[in-house]
Amino acid sequence: MLFIGPVSSLFDFLTFAALLTWFRGSETHFHTGWFIESLATQTLVLFVIRTAGSPLESRPSFTLTATVLTVVLVGVVLPQTPLGVPLGFTPMPAAFFLFLLGVTGAYLPLVEVVKRQLMRRLTT
Repeated sequence: MLFIGPVSSLFDFLTFAALLTWFRGSETHFHTGWFIESLATQTLVLFVIRTAGSPLESRPSFTLTATVLTVVLVGVVLPQTPLGVPLGFTPMPAAFFLFLLGVTGAYLPLVEVVKRQLMRRLTT
């Protein structure tokens, strides 16, 4: 966590900045957007950190894949449903989900780079 934690924090701050400036979100939008981004990145990162090697070469089990993707899907869909309201969520604009794809698409490879550097340090 000493190495990957700061990367995660960097992307949280990027999300905060986007929610405040680009999306001009209300407090509820901020709460919802951060929840979705955090859930997506911190769940999907399991595919990267579960193996010392390349996550593309070491396939995860069906159970892990199904569980992780289900959690992310629930996190994305929940704010769009009536159940989201009592939880303090609000529907997010479509542009947020494009942002989410970009953030996640940048976060996961960066974690992989950090992980590889860390693994090199530990094995040399």
